[in-house]
Amino acid sequence: MRKFKLVGLTGRTGSGKGIAREVFEEFGYKVIDADLLAREALENKIVMINILSAFGADLLENDSINRKELAKRAFKDDKSTKTLNSITHPCITALFVEKLRELSENGADKILFDAPQLFEARLDVLCDSTVALVCDDKFRIERIIKRDNISEEMAKSRLKIQLSDKFFTENCDYCIENNSSLKELRNELRGIIPRI
Repeated sequence: MRKFKLVGLTGRTGSGKGIAREVFEEFGYKVIDADLLAREALENKIVMINILSAFGADLLENDSINRKELAKRAFKDDKSTKTLNSITHPCITALFVEKLRELSENGADKILFDAPQLFEARLDVLCDSTVALVCDDKFRIERIIKRDNISEEMAKSRLKIQLSDKFFTENCDYCIENNSSLKELRNELRGIIPRI
């Protein structure tokens, strides 16, 4: 029997997961960041070879993958995204399990897995509960453009290939709407987290 609670935090890009993560940390949660695991996975030699084979050898620059260019190619359509996921998810899952073990051995009793592709990687099954942030696309697109310094077209193309807010509403234990101020979001989270 494991000695920690594992909560999966998910939602479409630009929905406010970064703020949610900060509030979970206020409540003593240790965080595993799927985006950091994905970056680490891109350094794995087998993953690199498979990505170069699938998306082009010219992605290799100074012995590493050009992540910005990979994103353009991998997120252009659903098929390309699925190809990337099939290459990276097994490695990301292995890194996640390793990090989970490490945190548990160091006494963590509350762990948050911040994972935009929690369901696509099928790691939701390991979570005691799942929390999603949802919001209107107009807010989401503004945030993505500002955060990632990309065009509106690129921001919209990223959203097209992700699960819908409806999916998260129907499949997560908790679904939090983030269409107002950051203060309101923080307050709502502070009311929900102790009950999770």
